[in-house]
Amino acid sequence: MSKVFTIAEGLENLGALRTGGQGSVYKGKRTGTIYSAVKLIPTPIHTESGDDKNYRNFQNEVAKLQKVNEIPNPNIVKILSWGVTESGSFPYIEMEYIDGPDLNELLAPPHEKIFSLKELLKVADQLACALAHCHKVGVKHGDIKSNNVKYNIHTGNYVLLDFGLAIMSEEQRRSSIRHAGAVEFMAPEQHEGKMLLQTDIYSYGVIVYELLTGEVPFPLTGEGDSGRNAVMLGHMEAEVPDAIRARKLNLPEDWPEAKMRQEMQVPAWLINLINKCLQKKPEDRFADGPELHDAIVTGSLSATAGTVGTGIAGVSKANIDVLKTENKRLQQQILELQTALSAETIEYEASQMPDNESKITVSKLGFNALVALLVLFIGFSVYAAFYKKDARLPKTITQDSLKTPTDTPAQTPVEQQTDLPANDAYERKRIRDSIKHVTDSIRQAVIDSTTNAERDKVQVDTPQP
Repeated sequence: MSKVFTIAEGLENLGALRTGGQGSVYKGKRTGTIYSAVKLIPTPIHTESGDDKNYRNFQNEVAKLQKVNEIPNPNIVKILSWGVTESGSFPYIEMEYIDGPDLNELLAPPHEKIFSLKELLKVADQLACALAHCHKVGVKHGDIKSNNVKYNIHTGNYVLLDFGLAIMSEEQRRSSIRHAGAVEFMAPEQHEGKMLLQTDIYSYGVIVYELLTGEVPFPLTGEGDSGRNAVMLGHMEAEVPDAIRARKLNLPEDWPEAKMRQEMQVPAWLINLINKCLQKKPEDRFADGPELHDAIVTGSLSATAGTVGTGIAGVSKANIDVLKTENKRLQQQILELQTALSAETIEYEASQMPDNESKITVSKLGFNALVALLVLFIGFSVYAAFYKKDARLPKTITQDSLKTPTDTPAQTPVEQQTDLPANDAYERKRIRDSIKHVTDSIRQAVIDSTTNAERDKVQVDTPQP
């Protein structure tokens, strides 16, 4: 058996994990200074046995907290141990120490009064992830506020701390809230000592509202009970102030104008989410952490896909108003440009027209129609002229015409017609030939006038009077 040696002072060797030609890997145990955070519960436990009701409740709630750490979550503080203090017999829970500022410190100088949208969405997502993890195992935090969420400077994550209120009884919670609770973050039902899954949702909404606007919806303005009562009344009855207006008022004055415009493009889905979290009735909020986190994921995806928000998922109302204004401005510019071009065109055509003449434009279809009417008119005139000539020719007297009406039987109307002289057939043929010649000549003229495919219209010049 090989000898187990000490690697260095404070670093214990627990045995080899694997060996190879380039070296060996050992399992070590750090025995140096380790920092932790210890939460003391203000209710003493008389005996550490099942006969003590407070001790039983404490054990039950600690068992729930241990479930939270069965599956590690980067946004939840680790529970290291729990027990009862040797002096005073106070129950305690030992938690991982998170090195870094809390949200309350990040909102105070020298930091900006509000969070950037990018960092705000990061906090909203990670804190909702922590609540979803807790609620899945049945743990209600009960004390979510700005100084219970810390930024871990080593990992870059936001971590939910202090599960002390989660292991208190309802009576202990009511007493703690009445005297020392952060009333600005409390849901309306908490003032009656109730703690629901939706209670954590309400406090979450207060935090996100605070990061967005730089202040909580109902700030505490006095130190006494009157100030606390006014805040409680606000949570129970008053309408939540407009978050967009509050953010605009608290924009840092030293920000460039472009950054101010960018930071005011708040996604509509985020405003809707905050409003739902801050509903007075618990049943009107998100049911629990998983439903809250799903809403954030859905909202983020819709914004990435280009759907808004107030009608286009992820696009704010300010974005839509700007686009509408710009669209109207562009349409007005196009209309003015079209009007100017039309005026210039009319002026140019007028300048190109000779002073002593004007032109009448006739379409090809209209010209062909006029020619056709002219052909019909000429043909009719020629026919009428020859017909009148035939009517004036002398009638031929035959022997049958000398007969009296009584000498011949009644004749039909056709037989009563006057016979033409023998040269009538020749005259008729000549008339037809003349009409045909005129018609053919006009038809050829029409064909010649329409065979030119490059001319779409015919201009007929008329002298000015």
